[in-house]
Amino acid sequence: MNNTQDMSILDRIYSPADLKPMTRDELRAVADEMRVRLIETCSRTGGHIGAGLGVVELTVALHAVFDAPRDRIVWDVGHQGYPHKFLTGRADKFETLRQENGLSGFLKRTESEYDTFGAGHAGTAISAGYGMAVARDLNGEDFKVVSILGDGALTCGLAYEGLNNAGASERDFIVILNDNEMSIAPNVGAMSKYLTSIQRNPLYNRVRSAIGAVIDAAPGPLAGVGTLVRKWEESVKTFFTPGVLFEELGFRYFGPIDGHDIDALMDTFAAVRDMSGPRLIHCITQKGKGFPAGEHIEKWHALPPGHDPATGKQRKVSSANSAYTAAFGQGLVELANENPRLVAITGAMPSGTGTAAFAKAYPERFFDVGIAEGHAVTFAAGLATGGIRPVCAIYSTFLQRAYDNVIHDVAIQHLPVVFAMDRAGVVGEDGPTHMGLYDIAYMLAVPGMVVTAPKNGREMIALLRSGLEYDKGPFCLRYPRDATPDTVPAASDIEAVPHASWEVLRRGVSASRDADKEVAILAVGTMVLPSLAAADILADGGVSATVVNCRYLKPYDARVLAEIVGDHRNILVVEEGTVVNGFGARMAAVIAEMDSSVRVVAHGVPDDFVDQAPRAKQLALLGLDPRGIAHRASDAFGLGSSRGTHLRAV
Repeated sequence: MNNTQDMSILDRIYSPADLKPMTRDELRAVADEMRVRLIETCSRTGGHIGAGLGVVELTVALHAVFDAPRDRIVWDVGHQGYPHKFLTGRADKFETLRQENGLSGFLKRTESEYDTFGAGHAGTAISAGYGMAVARDLNGEDFKVVSILGDGALTCGLAYEGLNNAGASERDFIVILNDNEMSIAPNVGAMSKYLTSIQRNPLYNRVRSAIGAVIDAAPGPLAGVGTLVRKWEESVKTFFTPGVLFEELGFRYFGPIDGHDIDALMDTFAAVRDMSGPRLIHCITQKGKGFPAGEHIEKWHALPPGHDPATGKQRKVSSANSAYTAAFGQGLVELANENPRLVAITGAMPSGTGTAAFAKAYPERFFDVGIAEGHAVTFAAGLATGGIRPVCAIYSTFLQRAYDNVIHDVAIQHLPVVFAMDRAGVVGEDGPTHMGLYDIAYMLAVPGMVVTAPKNGREMIALLRSGLEYDKGPFCLRYPRDATPDTVPAASDIEAVPHASWEVLRRGVSASRDADKEVAILAVGTMVLPSLAAADILADGGVSATVVNCRYLKPYDARVLAEIVGDHRNILVVEEGTVVNGFGARMAAVIAEMDSSVRVVAHGVPDDFVDQAPRAKQLALLGLDPRGIAHRASDAFGLGSSRGTHLRAV
């Protein structure tokens, strides 16, 4: 008993059931302690801290009122799920957040029965939750489904599709709109202004207060007047508040309420829980609430590991080269200085894509369209029809959501849109939902798409310049979430890369055409420098390796490829992308038509999802580091086996 009394109140919670007997004051204490713990832990592990801090009280109230896991709680954007993890039996594991074999930074069905739907990308909660509600009714079951839409997800078209479908159904379904006026950067667009006007309409709030006073003051004999007054209130509410949009979509609207007031939250949740039909509760929250270094600031959407929880500052300042993202942003600004028709587009990610620098330099030529990747691409297509040169900067994993738009609205019309795909390849601790492993395969499949990958920061800007000069159709370049291996000069000092050109960086010295002693490595983007290092390892074992920088994946350099095929019997294609339908698969097909006796092996990411771990560890586990590439070449072709080659580590 004494040990229990000495435990913190948060450590006494093993499941949401432990919240049920607590007083409101105790629940507030849980929220306060959880906010402190979130800041302390994320400062060590890194993580998307801003959204979680904004829903602490909302999450406590939600689990205190509803009966999870019997009731289905569906989170939109996994960033909001950190407090949910604390209250669902994972508090003691929170130090493993985003670590290898630890807790996911997002919601994950295989991690907990309380994670009813995996959430990595935005806008999914309503559609998924409505699906659960329909399944419940078809199965004759009885439980509540609550979808939490938030952190800017109402800028996402999928959310409106779900609202439109669910609202017309009259099914028992609850949506909580977590309105923090933010996604990662401040929300943009008409809906953001619409929701803000709800919060700040003093006339409506005064009228509503007056109505409440009338009802409360009505004497016993006049109690029936409450019904009439309430009907009048609904009419006034419809006239004065933007909540009418949700009402017209078929949702009974409640709010806005203070998303940090546990009393208001619990009272509202309890009342709405016992109703039926589609209901929407509008909660006003503050992203990053309680974070000492500042609230509502895009910078604190996520933290890398190693921050001071009291200040938010990095304890150890990195001396590495700038990130590809920052180098891209600076290069884009410098290229915009040369070309007044250049514009930049992003989807709620100005900082994440490096385009914040462009927004500052050229605000009238910068467009943040919100979490609406499909719209971003078609908007870019429209700009291109007017002679504008749009650069659409979107994470590789997020651009997947706009694939239809890429094909139908850009490629079929041969419009010159440049796609800058940040976070291509493995992305470390963000895990499977954010891996940029499929863009090579999905872009190679698009007719007329130029597909490129730079070996370093300088070549990234050179390829960006090439893309802006190319006017025959769409052009894409991919680059990683990593530091550049070089110092990137000013864009004015960087020339465009000749179209469809490769670069032979190392030529093998073997002229014997002995298959046991030679190999050509066709390396893509981030794999170029590791392949050069792998060639050194192979050389120590008596194996001669040619290394080619295949910076243009499509169209490829036919002349250089013909030389390589003519001089080598063994070709290893190395890419930081999926081997299924990747560049290696494409080269295998092309080379087979040129000379079927040449052996081609694709070396990349296998047909499986990649779990969270540090990026360097992921590359090593996949065999995409120098030693792994050398081993793959040796094993695939039996290189040096007759000499007993032993590959040294680097």
